[in-house]
Amino acid sequence: MTANALSKTLLVIGGSSDIGRAIASRYAVAGWQVVLAVRDVAAGTRNASDIAARSGRAVPVHRLDILETDQFAAMLDGLPVLPDTVVCVVGDMGDQARSEADPLAAQRVLRANFEGPALFLGMIAERFAARGTGAIVGISSVAGDRGRASNYIYGAAKAGFTAFLSGLRNRLAGRGIRVVTVKPGFVRTRMTEGMALPGPLTADPSEVGRAVFRAAEQGRGEVIYVRGVWRPLMMVIRAVPERIFKRMQL
Repeated sequence: MTANALSKTLLVIGGSSDIGRAIASRYAVAGWQVVLAVRDVAAGTRNASDIAARSGRAVPVHRLDILETDQFAAMLDGLPVLPDTVVCVVGDMGDQARSEADPLAAQRVLRANFEGPALFLGMIAERFAARGTGAIVGISSVAGDRGRASNYIYGAAKAGFTAFLSGLRNRLAGRGIRVVTVKPGFVRTRMTEGMALPGPLTADPSEVGRAVFRAAEQGRGEVIYVRGVWRPLMMVIRAVPERIFKRMQL
């Protein structure tokens, strides 16, 4: 831990999740002040208490619903300081069959995974650009690398989010702002408990936390697949000709 780390602040959007907690914990043990923004304040407070017990520093919790876009500015204005790094972990996989049948269900998935995160990080980007420093991390998904019948509503939203982060990175290059895209692949969390996940393709939340910290704070990449095997795998999937791909059950 350094004196410089003690002066830095991390804001985690989606801090009530397992991945959000793991990322926050990685920063906390490095001496950062951690702030959680959550929709479920009770769950966020539990994570904050756990992180505080491990790090010895209080972890403030702020309420934020990523779908309530008109509340973003007020939430940011209510922070005691503009954070040095913001990580957006929020998302909603939804149910593909329901999204196909119900436009409102599809809208929620699209807004939770693309519209809300993009608008919030865009607002953060303006404030970071005015200051001249900062790091922005978006947790996207391999599902956005190519549309598949099993989850194309969610995948489309994540594809949009990935493109947004790419454009933001391009725009802010050379202006002191680092923009990182993280694609975790499968992750062992409460949401996936009981599922048969492929071991080589499945990360623990702590792996995601370490990958985010390395990329955002140590300059170790800008588009990150947490498990390296995903990069060549997705290159192959993207290269499959459409006439073949459309007959595959994915």
